[in-house]
Amino acid sequence: MSIDIKVPVLPESVADATIATWHVQAGEQVSRDQNLVDIETDKVVLEVVAPEDGHIVEFLAEEGDTVLGEALIAKFVAGATAGKEVTKAEAEAATPAPEASDESSDALSPSVRRLIAEHNVDASKLKGTGVGGRITKEDVESFVKAQAKPAAAPAAVAPLAERSEKRVPMTRLRKTIATRLLEAKNSTAMLTTFNEVNMKPIMDIRKQYQEVFEKRHGIRLGFMSFYIKAVTEALKRFPDVNASIDGDDIVYHNYFDVSIAVSTPRGLVTPVLRDTDKMNLAEIEKAVRELAIKGRDGKLSVADMTGGNFTVTNGGVFGSLMSTPILNLPQSAILGMHAIKDRPMAVNGQVEILPMMYLALSYDHRIIDGRESVGFLVAIKDFLEDPTRLLLDL
Repeated sequence: MSIDIKVPVLPESVADATIATWHVQAGEQVSRDQNLVDIETDKVVLEVVAPEDGHIVEFLAEEGDTVLGEALIAKFVAGATAGKEVTKAEAEAATPAPEASDESSDALSPSVRRLIAEHNVDASKLKGTGVGGRITKEDVESFVKAQAKPAAAPAAVAPLAERSEKRVPMTRLRKTIATRLLEAKNSTAMLTTFNEVNMKPIMDIRKQYQEVFEKRHGIRLGFMSFYIKAVTEALKRFPDVNASIDGDDIVYHNYFDVSIAVSTPRGLVTPVLRDTDKMNLAEIEKAVRELAIKGRDGKLSVADMTGGNFTVTNGGVFGSLMSTPILNLPQSAILGMHAIKDRPMAVNGQVEILPMMYLALSYDHRIIDGRESVGFLVAIKDFLEDPTRLLLDL
């Protein structure tokens, strides 16, 4: 039985997608629900799984091709004999031979046609090694290399012969990140204010209650839950920071959704913690860990990435001492935390060595004035230096 493998229905805000990675080859036996291909959108990576036990007999889209929602990308045959590996020759025999190849032929994928045009190659001279004699990008590249006549390099540049470069296309996620960051720089009146916080009180709490907390809640007590709690309480006191600009209007949000910057193999993403004002420290720690694992494994959904009124980013985990974070549009502010370093500080006329950390608040000056931005950052500093305030609502 032949089954069409199609791109999933894309979210409303996503126009198209890119074939990121095929995980199987033509004729390779796969099991039901086994991942066949990763499809990358501007926000998340979608997985397409095998509908039945069987094998792919024909690829209709290659890695790097741009596809639309519900586009046909492969032909799948179900019901292969259990335990029998389908060979590539059998898969090719089951696939009709393509029409004679030329530049306008439908048998050529868009990426292959682009490569043929770029190198001005006569498609009729190419020999396809893909399924059913299909011409692949590797076929074009091999032909171009074979036709090129290496020129003798001058003796003066001989030492440079071992130097090489690698050019790879940007992923959809990386291109989206680049576009959004550039837009944030060009379309907002962004500036950054700094402060520093003594982390000793929180470190003492973690040291005193870490074992009991982990035994009670099944997760370690980290710094992020304190940051999120402090940010949430500060947002309640400074509603302008929790607002955003929409055209000529200011939209004030009466809820508290905080985005968390998570570094993944495909780039930086900002999944959202929702209603943080209703979460305790243990719930925050569990939610942050879950989002971090999903980001690492490429399992974040569009729902995980949608929304957010304020962003928290912790460059300190990579050793950053100070930075100026960039706004996560359409949000109006972002808080950057940094590495905790022992420094000599003056306390009551005495010099003490304390674990200090710089805080950086980048904000859109069109909506947030200096008084609000500094007051907001000082509130966070006070909450972190005296966590009892969080319990007593002071």
